[in-house]
Amino acid sequence: MADDADHDKNLLQRLIAWRVGAAMEPQPPNETVLKLQQPFVDLLDRYYFRVEVEDWERVPDRTCLVIGVHSGGALTMDAWSLVNAWQKHFGGRRFLHGTAHDVLMASPGLGDYFRAVGVIAANRDSVGTALARGEDVAVWPGGEVDAMRSWRKRDVAVLGGRTGFVKQAIRSGVPILPVATVGGHDTVFVLSEGKWLADALDKVTGLKKTLRGANLPIIAGFPFPIAIEVLPAHVPLPAKIRTELLDPIDVDEDPGRVDDEAYVRKIYDQVHAEIQAGMDRLAARRKVPILG
Repeated sequence: MADDADHDKNLLQRLIAWRVGAAMEPQPPNETVLKLQQPFVDLLDRYYFRVEVEDWERVPDRTCLVIGVHSGGALTMDAWSLVNAWQKHFGGRRFLHGTAHDVLMASPGLGDYFRAVGVIAANRDSVGTALARGEDVAVWPGGEVDAMRSWRKRDVAVLGGRTGFVKQAIRSGVPILPVATVGGHDTVFVLSEGKWLADALDKVTGLKKTLRGANLPIIAGFPFPIAIEVLPAHVPLPAKIRTELLDPIDVDEDPGRVDDEAYVRKIYDQVHAEIQAGMDRLAARRKVPILG
């Protein structure tokens, strides 16, 4: 029995790893899909989420690595609204690739849609390739720890201690554009980050390493009053989303700086501090959760 269980666990891990690997190949966006969805996306941003994006003059004139936080469980509407606002502001002159967790990129249907609209995998190869082509890329270093943080931490900048984005900016020779946003975490209420649940499931499936996630959040939302969310299990509430583009941060383009942990940490801390300060400013303007 134990051998059968181990075999099933290993087979499941291999299947997921295979699907994840297949999803890593970058693809150009599908222009037809982008055009068809645009009117609907614009309506959502304008009337449902009432999106505000400020300080476009801070965007560098050259390719940049956009770094921010994203909120709202598996449906990070603040991330989607930023990418849409970017495409509209630049009118096709600059394309901003969103990035997503490997598991979402590998999901049947959802992952296919992500690739069709220009989302790329949040790994060094995919991001580096896009930046080398002169295309802007948005990365949310906190990943699932950020997106799945509890509602009481909704105005806390979480980058997860992951410094890879600094090293990527050095390798690619591009500035970092920090972005602050609030409101996305009012689109769903994360009651618990579910670390204990992820640990319990890992003992049976061994999937934490394959899925690269430590959380199985428990949410309260619509249409399910209570649900466990890995893939989307809710319809986002119509929360107001506010976003501020912050001053760009230039990095030393000497490749040797990648191995300078003190320098990398200095830039990481600067980005984190700028994003938190921006979130504090935006949160101070919120009068009522969801309504804004």
